[in-house]
Formats: sequence, structure tokens, C-alpha cells
Amino acid sequence: MIAIRRARSADAAAIGAVHVSAWRSTYPGILPNEFLSRLSVRRQAAQYDSAIRNGLGVHVATASGLDVGPAGGPPRVVGFATGGPARPLALGLGEGEIETLYVLDDWRERGLGRRLMRAAAAHLAASGCKSAFVWVLRDNPSRWFYERLDGRVAAEATVRVAGTSVVQVAYVWPSIEKLEQAASSAS
Repeated sequence: MIAIRRARSADAAAIGAVHVSAWRSTYPGILPNEFLSRLSVRRQAAQYDSAIRNGLGVHVATASGLDVGPAGGPPRVVGFATGGPARPLALGLGEGEIETLYVLDDWRERGLGRRLMRAAAAHLAASGCKSAFVWVLRDNPSRWFYERLDGRVAAEATVRVAGTSVVQVAYVWPSIEKLEQAASSAS
């Protein structure tokens, strides 16, 4: 069974593990392998713990049941999304920003990303945001996901990650309601 809920500090280590796993499976050939191999679950967990404690909208997808371990075992975090007010360098793209969305490889194509986007959009709407955007590395093989949610490319920028210049694109939803609807109806 899959559940989407607001993250708690106790989830930080599992969120950090999902982050590291997702980067290592998504970005080889895009980011330096040495950088990817040095990613630290502990450092990521500390960042997400701070984000949770500071009120950033962090939502997790948890799985329970026979496909994640022994019956009656604790639910396992298999994906997460973060979102909050747009960061200062948002270039007027939107009021709310989806900062991260990661799902473990074995849990993709099950609707978790869509459900996490819906939770993030609802959080942004409840926070008063009327529009939203997300930055995605242009070479990310999963960027089609945002296109299926009717995100439109509105900007492109070059950023440095681990000493490497990479291009990122911003997908924008001028209406947070449109994002919520797209995330509810996408298949």
C-alpha cells in the first residue's frame, strides 16, 4: 500500500537515502561520477531534517506490505517532494517552487510522482501561492513527466554542479489549480 503524507524529522535519513539513490541512477553521464559517488546520505538527511523543521513543504511516499518487507513492518519511504515559496532567484517564474521530486527506480511508473506533485501543489496553494514552477536539468531523462502534467518550458539557465556547467529548464504552471488538476488526472 502506498501513502502520501507530510514528512516528519524521523523521515530525514530515509529521504536522504532516496535523494542519493535517485541522483546516482539519474545523473551518470550528466554529472561527474566522482561527485555522484561522494554523495552522502547523512549530509542530505541533515539538509532535509532542517527543511522539515523549518516548515518547508516536504511530502513522502511510503510503501508498506509484502513488496517492501515482512508483513507488519514499518512503511518505507520510496519517494518525496519538497516545495515552498519561490527562492529569490526565481526570475518571476512563479510564486511557489517545487524544489525536488525523487522516486526510487523500483517505484517509478506507479503514480507516485503524480501524487507527490499533487501534495506539493496543494501545500503551495494552502500557503497562498497562485502559480508554481520547477527547475529540471535539461538532460534529465525524466523531464517528460512535467510535460505530461502540462508544465510549459518558460526559461533556461546554466548552473554549475560539482564544477560542471549544466543547463536547466524551468517548467511553469501559471495557475496552481491547473497543476493540481493535471496531477490529479494524469495517467
